[in-house]
Amino acid sequence: MKMMSRRKLIKGVAGAAVTAAAFVPRLGRAAAGEPIFKTKNNRINQSVVHWCFKPMSVEELAIESARMGIKSVELVGTEHWPTLKKHGLTCAISGSHGFAKGFAHTEEHEQCLASLRKSIDATAAEGWPSVITFSGFRRGISDEAGIKNMVEGLKKIAGHAEKKKVTVCLEMLNSRVNIEMKGHPDYFCDDIDRSVEICRQVGSERVKVLFDIYHVQIMHGDVITRIKKHAPFIGHYHTAGVPGRAEIDDTQEINYPPIMKAIVETGYKGFVGQEFIPVRDKVASLAQSVQICDV
Repeated sequence: MKMMSRRKLIKGVAGAAVTAAAFVPRLGRAAAGEPIFKTKNNRINQSVVHWCFKPMSVEELAIESARMGIKSVELVGTEHWPTLKKHGLTCAISGSHGFAKGFAHTEEHEQCLASLRKSIDATAAEGWPSVITFSGFRRGISDEAGIKNMVEGLKKIAGHAEKKKVTVCLEMLNSRVNIEMKGHPDYFCDDIDRSVEICRQVGSERVKVLFDIYHVQIMHGDVITRIKKHAPFIGHYHTAGVPGRAEIDDTQEINYPPIMKAIVETGYKGFVGQEFIPVRDKVASLAQSVQICDV
């Protein structure tokens, strides 16, 4: 039995190596402008988050994204937006205040609202769809008080978002993983049901959740059921592999193709942002993830 287990393990490792090798970029092809993989089905509007792919510049990532049929490089500053447009891309979701502050505490409302108004105005001027927002940390506040504060604060920006036709997306983050940018201990909106309930109480078509599949898997699991349940309140998606936030291939526990199919079946027309941190060649890993999600 031990010998059989070893044989299976060796076979599995070899198979993973072959899969990874298939996506190693050929520099000559890339230099000639030929993509490693280009989207074919386009039922998922794919985007990519720049911070995960540093030290690649925004322009380098934009060039590779355009070759692959990715439609957006997101969460980049306004100074990079002309670069995106030059390569035929959009910014699917714009930044605002950071995740350390948010609407769970009323003393942070003014700063967050000012940041959101500025970002909404800039995003609307480009005709782009969404802006991100956060709850901030719990810091001892109860669920009841935090939800009340969140609803009160987000209602103050909802009318402006409606007027500008920009969707404010509240991101749920996991609070279990205590590794920088892989988890956020004490984050208030660490529950997708709580996050959706906040949006439900705000009652605006322009205030929705950012359903980060990586974070939802860590906190809850049962991803497809939750996608179907909360579909009307989802304004954006993010991906990453669990555990570790690396590639979304068969080295991790989430099976992404059925999840993408479930998203399509809900009638979702927004963007899915690739937000994994590559541990292999960045361009090859992105191409592989684009293919995995091109259902």
